[in-house]
Amino acid sequence: MAHAETVAASSETGQRVEYELQLYYWMKLIRAFEERVSRLHRQNKILGGVYSGAGQEAVVTGVCAPLRPGDFVAPLHRDLGVFLVRGVDPGRLMAQLMGKETGLSRGKDSFLHGGDLEHHVFGSTSMLGSSLPVAAGAALKFQIKKEAQVAVGFFGEGASSRGDVHEAMNFAGVRKLPVVFVCENNRYAYSTPLDKQMAIENVAERAAAYGFKGHVVSGNDLLAVVQLAEKVIRRVREGGGPELIECKTYRYRGHSEHDAALYRDKEELLEWQSRDPIPRYEFYLEKKGHDVKRIREEIDERTRAVLQQAVEFAEQSPMPAPEEALEDLYAPAPMNSARDGRA
Repeated sequence: MAHAETVAASSETGQRVEYELQLYYWMKLIRAFEERVSRLHRQNKILGGVYSGAGQEAVVTGVCAPLRPGDFVAPLHRDLGVFLVRGVDPGRLMAQLMGKETGLSRGKDSFLHGGDLEHHVFGSTSMLGSSLPVAAGAALKFQIKKEAQVAVGFFGEGASSRGDVHEAMNFAGVRKLPVVFVCENNRYAYSTPLDKQMAIENVAERAAAYGFKGHVVSGNDLLAVVQLAEKVIRRVREGGGPELIECKTYRYRGHSEHDAALYRDKEELLEWQSRDPIPRYEFYLEKKGHDVKRIREEIDERTRAVLQQAVEFAEQSPMPAPEEALEDLYAPAPMNSARDGRA
């Protein structure tokens, strides 16, 4: 019996170590992907806007890591990492950014609106915050069908002032829907500083008005995010109703590649860069006894290979054919439908 318990404990420990290293890989891959996209944008190879999430990798990694297949995620324009963590092929994602036929929307939209329903990732919209009612709708479907799935809706502190965000949270609270609302509070709604955006310190304080719990966590601390997300997602999945997680973080780049972010103080940027989530997590791994230098080198090589393959796939993919421009405007007609009399 003692031997069996030792083996079980060893297996559990091994799984945890593998999980922790996978979290590190995801953050490194997201950062490397973002940096490569920025370079490709300067080479005029990216179609549409580029909205970097550099500095916010711990948020999407920590929230998405505990999710299961079939869970629904509605990301923001800055949440490229959601696609990677949820298992979307990096090549298809890069092709989407380049407007190629092999992209998620077959070259008919920019990354901003791209989604992948195969991986249950909903495409964002330009009206940030409008995805939250969709996340609430997905959660309502899970509730009606008694499915043990959860929906996650990302939004920013700026979007929290929008009416549809209020409506989604109010409806979710009333119906006790299995949805997690995640606020990526990076202190600037495009260029509006936090103190001119809202009169309270924490977006999470608003959760009480909708009848559910709100939590504040450092969005630059991967461990803190993933530990909180694990608990919240478990409670929501078990029927505890919605909850809100506010991640305090910071975006390193401007709103988009064309924004020099001159409205920000340089000292503020340096202060937040000193809290970078990647070296912070490396410090944790080192204290646990890992050879961080070796792990970093191995993962850097792995991400380089993944990115090179993704870029080559995207660049070699064809542009969408003009005659296909009017396809995909409507959902395909149902097959074998008794209602319309077809066999």
